[in-house]
Amino acid sequence: MPKQLLAKLLKKEQLTKDIFKFSVQAKEIVDISKPGNFIEIRVSDQTEPFLRRPISIYNLEKEKGILEFIFQVKGKGTKILMQKKQGDLIDIIGPLGYGTFKTEGKKRIAIIGGGIGIFPLQELAKQAKLSNIEIDTYLGFRNKEYVMLEDEFKKVSDNLIITTDDGTYGKNGFAINYLEENLKNSNYDAIYACGPLPMLRAVQKLSIKNNIEAQISLEEKMACGLGVCLGCAVKTSKSSKDSPMYLHVCKAGPVFNAKDVEF
Repeated sequence: MPKQLLAKLLKKEQLTKDIFKFSVQAKEIVDISKPGNFIEIRVSDQTEPFLRRPISIYNLEKEKGILEFIFQVKGKGTKILMQKKQGDLIDIIGPLGYGTFKTEGKKRIAIIGGGIGIFPLQELAKQAKLSNIEIDTYLGFRNKEYVMLEDEFKKVSDNLIITTDDGTYGKNGFAINYLEENLKNSNYDAIYACGPLPMLRAVQKLSIKNNIEAQISLEEKMACGLGVCLGCAVKTSKSSKDSPMYLHVCKAGPVFNAKDVEF
């Protein structure tokens, strides 16, 4: 069951001009979290904004009970969250999401992320590495200014490919193109992905074409994170035109088998 607690902000880091990493003390949540879970954060003690913000779990320090999450300042809620100071208490519910990344039985995997979608992939890579799984990681960014966490992913990857859309850092182009090229000579047991929808659609297409399992983490707007508001519906691939069927990202996901959803 998810826990609600006031987590003490231990450390605050600014990764880029609008992206921040928070480390909080949250042992009750850390103890039961898995790669792919997320948390819901109440950003203000005031009545506005009322709704919590869903944020992926970036890293878990099990022994110390420390949870790390990273977010981009986009609107009023994340701007308020960004203003928190070391020592402040943050109202968190988690872990949330029943669909998490599964790596049991895998020997070699590909991990691909784009932009802020790379955040939930770090804990996945870390846990896979501890299980002696060989990992090729592909991370794509808009340009050099937005490249982040390269050293952290190097530590948990056997091979790391960084790409930028404009070629200002790493390889030129999109991460998905390099994954597609390497699929010709690689024997991946599965692909794990999180990022913008065009990239996830490309991963889905690649997995079907090459008959390789793909697990994708979807990011949808969530008001509650508990399956009550029904605002994060995604259509299933089994839907017919006359009788669509839906799953809710916060309950059935956020991680899905790519062949099971239509997006």
